[in-house]
Amino acid sequence: MLSVKNLHAKVGDKEILRGINLEVRAGEVHAIMGPNGSGKSTFASVLAGNEKFEVTEGTVEFMGKNLLDLSIEERACMGLFLGFQYPVEIPGVTMANFMKMAVNEQRKFRGEEPLTAGEFLRMMRETSAGVELDSKLTSRAVNEGFSGGEKKKNEIFQMAMLDPKLAVLDETDSGLDIDALRIVATGVTKLHTPENATIVITHYQRLLDYIVPDYVHVLYKGQIIYSGDKSLALKLEKEGYDWLINEHKE
Repeated sequence: MLSVKNLHAKVGDKEILRGINLEVRAGEVHAIMGPNGSGKSTFASVLAGNEKFEVTEGTVEFMGKNLLDLSIEERACMGLFLGFQYPVEIPGVTMANFMKMAVNEQRKFRGEEPLTAGEFLRMMRETSAGVELDSKLTSRAVNEGFSGGEKKKNEIFQMAMLDPKLAVLDETDSGLDIDALRIVATGVTKLHTPENATIVITHYQRLLDYIVPDYVHVLYKGQIIYSGDKSLALKLEKEGYDWLINEHKE
């Protein structure tokens, strides 16, 4: 599904990604951990097409296509979803209108007819209930006045509505209390199928109690320096990164 080979990227004159290699297959959950400043959020942004970052070397293939040749809109319509660490507010645009436009643009890309008003409202009601999002929030402007937990639940709602092939969740657990974390993580788990894949970027093992990864990767100074299973996340939580970083220096 996703094949990343020797990916290098910079912002301005500063190189941040220094040769990332990663293979993600359908049905898999990958967790990416690492110290602050290691390039985790940059990697997510590059996959999504953020023009702030310049790819200087390497290839990224998604669903058999060169991802780096695609616009942000094309990536999204093909089924790439990015969950932001800090979801933005969009004043004046209701969640219902925002999602109706997004869902129908995706359907248009696939050559499908747009949903009728009735079909869309039914889909929205069922989806918001499934991810425990207060239905009143869907009539408000996107994220405007939402609490941190509501913003993150809203992102999982958007993810459920769009049904992406690959979801990249950039520190979705940031700032969440334990109840909001459970709701968000349970929503992500419910949406996971053998046909899609998830990349979870996190600092904390606690999220991985709910979203169980098949693989855990440690990113350090723009490279994946170590990979393992869920037990690696437990070890990092207990011992930190120093043992691994020192090993890599050697």
